[in-house]
Amino acid sequence: MMTSVDFIASETVIRIVFFVALFAGMAIWEVLSPRRLQGVGRSGRWPGNLAVTVINAVLLRMVFPVTAVGLAASVETGGVGLLNVAGGPFWLRIAAAVVVLDLAIYLQHVLFHAVPALWRLHRMHHADLAFDVTTGTRFHPIEMILSMVLKFMVIAAFGAPAAAVLIFEVLLNGTSMFNHGNVGLPLRFDRVIRWLVVTPDMHRVHHSIERHETNSKFGFNLSCWDRLFGTYRAQPGAGHEGMTIGIETFRTPDELRLGRMLAQPFKGPVGVYPIGRRRRK
Repeated sequence: MMTSVDFIASETVIRIVFFVALFAGMAIWEVLSPRRLQGVGRSGRWPGNLAVTVINAVLLRMVFPVTAVGLAASVETGGVGLLNVAGGPFWLRIAAAVVVLDLAIYLQHVLFHAVPALWRLHRMHHADLAFDVTTGTRFHPIEMILSMVLKFMVIAAFGAPAAAVLIFEVLLNGTSMFNHGNVGLPLRFDRVIRWLVVTPDMHRVHHSIERHETNSKFGFNLSCWDRLFGTYRAQPGAGHEGMTIGIETFRTPDELRLGRMLAQPFKGPVGVYPIGRRRRK
């Protein structure tokens, strides 16, 4: 039987192929059938968004001696973690690990909205002035490093199989690009599948300038967490065509340049967006 270790040699190729294919597919879909008219064109946004995506990929390779899949293989070989101690069918351990990792990402997302210092990092993602496939890859490098540390901790504690981690990483990248896409699904179809996965119309609410809408819809892949933890919001108050994307700060086109983006966590006050923070009168 094929073991999880067999996936490691081809991990990079698998992830790159899926990333390029899904990115290209979403970009073409956005051109052929856009959901919203964008206030800022691709030429003003894509250079910065794509540049930070490349920086993150290179930086993570430099900072961490092993990938998440590599760590999972070591944990699996050493029999470390809850799943390896409990045993059970291989397919069940894969399914359980994918679900647990998805829950961990949901909780991490809530944390980055709740802690002011972490929101400073995460708000770069929300400061995009439009919403499309590149928004799904636009995260501050320091946030990416912290996210990887948290992911490593979950993998080690839970004993996630390497195959499950590879599946989850591909799913996370793919669903992030999908649910940030400037595309629309038929409304009836959207209402059905959003019971299982996060759709673009479902996640777009999270990028509203309105604070109560920003602090909702924290799921990336499975949609059940928002319903379970009470963070689900069906639609934006202004409608998908009328809603304003972004946050109250960093609203000039200059802030879409790479250097300005990377400096945003260290500029200005933290603002009113962190969960529980009160707006001053």
